[in-house]
Amino acid sequence: MDNQGGALQLLKVPETRQRILVTLGLLLAYRLGFQVPIPGMNPAFLKEAAQGLSQSWFGLMNAFSGGDIGRTSVFSLGIMPYISASIIFSMLAKVSPKIEAIAKEGASGQKRINQWTRLIAVPIALVQAAFVYTGVFLQNTEMIAESIGPGLALLAVVTLSLTAGAMFCMWIGELITEYGIGNGASLIIMAGICTDIPPALAQMIGGPDFYDTVVYLVGLWLTIVVVIVYITKGTRRIPIQYARLTRGRRVYGGQRHYLPLKINMAGVMPIVFASIVFVLPSVLFAAFKLRWLESVFNDRQGFVHIMSQVTLIFAFCFFWNRLMFQPDQIANDLRERGSFIPGIRPGQKTAEFLDHTLTRITVVGAAFLAVLSVLPGFVTASTPLSPAMAYFLGGTSVLIVVGVAMDIVDKLNAQLVMRNYEGFMGPGGNGGGAGWTTKK
Repeated sequence: MDNQGGALQLLKVPETRQRILVTLGLLLAYRLGFQVPIPGMNPAFLKEAAQGLSQSWFGLMNAFSGGDIGRTSVFSLGIMPYISASIIFSMLAKVSPKIEAIAKEGASGQKRINQWTRLIAVPIALVQAAFVYTGVFLQNTEMIAESIGPGLALLAVVTLSLTAGAMFCMWIGELITEYGIGNGASLIIMAGICTDIPPALAQMIGGPDFYDTVVYLVGLWLTIVVVIVYITKGTRRIPIQYARLTRGRRVYGGQRHYLPLKINMAGVMPIVFASIVFVLPSVLFAAFKLRWLESVFNDRQGFVHIMSQVTLIFAFCFFWNRLMFQPDQIANDLRERGSFIPGIRPGQKTAEFLDHTLTRITVVGAAFLAVLSVLPGFVTASTPLSPAMAYFLGGTSVLIVVGVAMDIVDKLNAQLVMRNYEGFMGPGGNGGGAGWTTKK
């Protein structure tokens, strides 16, 4: 069965068809929320200010928020507070024994952590909304309506409006996760990225060397997608041998499995952390009127900017991988289960082997993410593109979009295979993803 037949069979399944429609409807409601303005704001001036900030750190933060801080909308923060809270609890689950024990309790423990994540997202949204007010609105007072002016009243209106919008986006994301297809937060981020592309393409129409630019962009985009898919799917498979147990004439165990280590194990998390750290120097230089330092630091083709970004990404890659994959714990778990790596002595030698393998994989993954992070600056320098298009083609946004798309295809393919269809991959295809569970 070809891909078209698989898609048709997919639409014939009532549950799958309902989930697709629910996902599309919720994403439409999410985008319609951007038409609800914050009281007292001047949309025209704020949009211009956001476009100016896109030259430095704004575009990347805007992409990860899944929203559009450049619009005077209650959904401007998007899903960023919820993502920040999720990252915090992901790290706490690795460093706090109590939270780690709760996370291992199964569905009940995950439910408690999800509830705590929602609660923590509220103060994070308040802080981020206040940061948007002080870092964006107060720096451009002409964007504020004359009837209200800057002050405590405006601060309260902005923070409460943005916080309420962020909580509504979080609710939409959870509805998509439960009743739709894929991860709701990831889909919201992807929707925020993709909706900026049509306006950017419209600005290019009629420009100089339009057709040559389109051919260049399509070729660059396809190349980036192929590389991202290759790296994302790439794994280092470590063989795991189970010890044999003989009872009478029967032999138990002895099977061989594999421990897969992804090349890009950290995903986009190092870029998220690096972008957050990058905000601080820009804000400090602007606050103390150090224009020359600000210009040097924000020069995307400059040595200082590139080396700072690459250094941060490498540091956060090692930090995140060490946090999420602990060789000593894996080695102890293998020894307790009677498993071992062929040719490696159980215990400390296994931990050292895993640590050495993790280091080599992290170097490759960090180099891959570093290239993606610095690519937008070179794309903008070589081609007259808008900041939105440059960030989309730069690699980071493509990494998010491709990752979410691959996750959706894996889930849909798993549903087709489960219902005795061949799926998108054809006979023997392996989607590699789990489907969803029908609620009873």
